Order: sequence, then structure tokens, then C-alpha cells
Amino acid sequence: MSNKITLGHVHMSGCTGCCVSIADTFQGLFTLLDNYADLVYSLTLADVRHIPKMDVALVEGSVCLQDELSIEEIKETREKATVVVALGGCAAYGNITRFCRGGQFNQPQHESFVPISELIDVDVYIPGCAPNPEVIRNVAVMAYLLLKGNDAQKKLATAYLTPLMGLAKKGCGSCACGCDIMTDVINQGLCMGCGTCAASCPVFAISMEYGKPNVDREMCIKCGACYSSCPRSFFSFDVCGDYENILGAITAAMNPGGN
Repeated sequence: MSNKITLGHVHMSGCTGCCVSIADTFQGLFTLLDNYADLVYSLTLADVRHIPKMDVALVEGSVCLQDELSIEEIKETREKATVVVALGGCAAYGNITRFCRGGQFNQPQHESFVPISELIDVDVYIPGCAPNPEVIRNVAVMAYLLLKGNDAQKKLATAYLTPLMGLAKKGCGSCACGCDIMTDVINQGLCMGCGTCAASCPVFAISMEYGKPNVDREMCIKCGACYSSCPRSFFSFDVCGDYENILGAITAAMNPGGN
């Protein structure tokens, strides 16, 4: 299909778990590559040596400030990509690389790691460690509709992507440490005690006490999964109002033959 968008996966300092999430979309990935996107760059999945021009760059991992090549590559990615997506907790917030979580020491010469937004402008955040495969698929579909769709499809894609773009606009700051759940949800009287944040935590750093989440800062790896999963954290009337149409657009995209 000549009308495909070009998609790339750029790997910085990370564990490759986000790349595994891309592959874990199973038939969703095949449908994307067959009908909507050409994978033009990925150190793991494509035999391409240099970063090319692309419509969407999925960037995995934080950037090591002592690694000049990584700094050059992230800046080159920004120059060559129309849309830059921070894929996963390391790219979005620094995660275990920035905060020395996980019990794995860095090389002695590599001491400082920062999320990619510290060095370039980022358009979309997909938090989590590792990020949800379905969200990666949905963002790819919505990117296609935003860049190649009709006016109605572009409106739906904008509605879906706006909250994730809002996370990118907010940046890393003090987010992803449990503080954001406390200040933006609990302190605002919005927490309904559903436990979604605790269920989404990959390291079980959140427990529910007296109907409210309690974050163990020593266990927290700062991946942003809790905040992005909370149904009250970045509520969007556009998404809720168009939920059925957005879901229908994604379902139709994943079943182009109508099966």
C-alpha cells in the first residue's frame, strides 16, 4: 500500500522490553505492517544501519549523557521524524536507568541518564514498564488516521492522542514517582479507590490502604504506569464522547477485510 506511513523504533538505553511489547501485538503488528505502516528502522527488527526520515519514531530508553553517540542519535531522530513518541517509562520518565532501580549497575563511565524530553521535544508519551502492546498498536493506527485519514478520522485520532500528547507536554518533572497520583488525583478528591493504579504497577510498589493507594518509594521504579492507568488522572471529554467511534475505527483498522 503506497499510502502507508513510515514507522521507526529507535533504541536508546533500555532493556528492549518496549520492543518486545511492539512484537507482542501479535496479529495486530502484522496487520499494521501489511496495511498501514512500513517499518523503516529498528535495530532489532529491521536491517537498516542509519536513522532515516520517518513519519513516526517510537523511541525506547533514556539517553546517557556520557554517550555522545546516543545524544547525536536522539537529536537526529527529532530532525527526521514528524512525530516522536516516548515509548515506555525510560524514554518518558527515566525509569530504572535514571533512578538506579532494578539492582543492575551501569558501566562505570555511564553515570547519568535522562528521559528524552530533556534533550528534544516529544509529541506523545506511552508510559509503562513495559508499555501496553494494545496502546502501542492504537497509537500507530491513530497516527496513520491522523496523517492519512479523512477529516472525520483525523478528528477521532486527535481526540485519542490528545491525552497522551498532554502527558508529553507535562514532561517528566516530578511525575512517575507516585507524587502525581497524590497531588493530581487524591488531593483533588478524585480518587474512587478502584485500585487500577495498584493493579498496573509492574513491581507491586502500590498497595491499597483504607481505600486509597499508598506508594512505597523504595520499590517504585518511576515508570508512570500508575498515573497513565488511573481513570481520573488525565480525563478527556473528547475521548469519552467519541469512545464508541474511536473503538470502531480501531476495530475496523484491525479487520480491514471485515472478518
